[in-house]
Amino acid sequence: MIRETMTSETTMQSAQTMSQPTTTSFAERIHAMNWERIGVLYARLALGTAFLSAVCGRFGLWHGSLDLNRFARFLHNDVAETLAFMPKATIPFFGCAATVCETSLGILLILGLWPRWVALASATLLAIFGASMAISLGLKEPMDYSVFSASSAAVLLALYAFRHGGETKSR
Repeated sequence: MIRETMTSETTMQSAQTMSQPTTTSFAERIHAMNWERIGVLYARLALGTAFLSAVCGRFGLWHGSLDLNRFARFLHNDVAETLAFMPKATIPFFGCAATVCETSLGILLILGLWPRWVALASATLLAIFGASMAISLGLKEPMDYSVFSASSAAVLLALYAFRHGGETKSR
């Protein structure tokens, strides 16, 4: 009889505990978060928006209007200076190609599409850009603009995507 009473009391306490909403502290919720996936999302968004921001600057969009003369100046000044070791006739092609690549990769990074290959292409593009800056302007320039840091972040995104079957979107 005592055992039956204890069992029914335990059952009632369990039922009450289950019906009460569990409250978790802020620290418990922070601890339970998947920080690796949050870091991947942060890196994707940071790289993607950096690519798109650079493209917007080339066309004057940060100043509120589309200005194709700004793009022409970008080709004539910035690309020509960064690719000083290349023949002058190749400058417009490489400037336009870089702009198309940065636009495409920026959008794809933000959307999280084809994460393995987009991250790898981003890392490659940034490494080539950093190497070009170093050859033409000296090693200080790509270091000051964190080009190699951004390239290494893209490499880590690619490694994460390869390790996790291409999945880098946060759920």
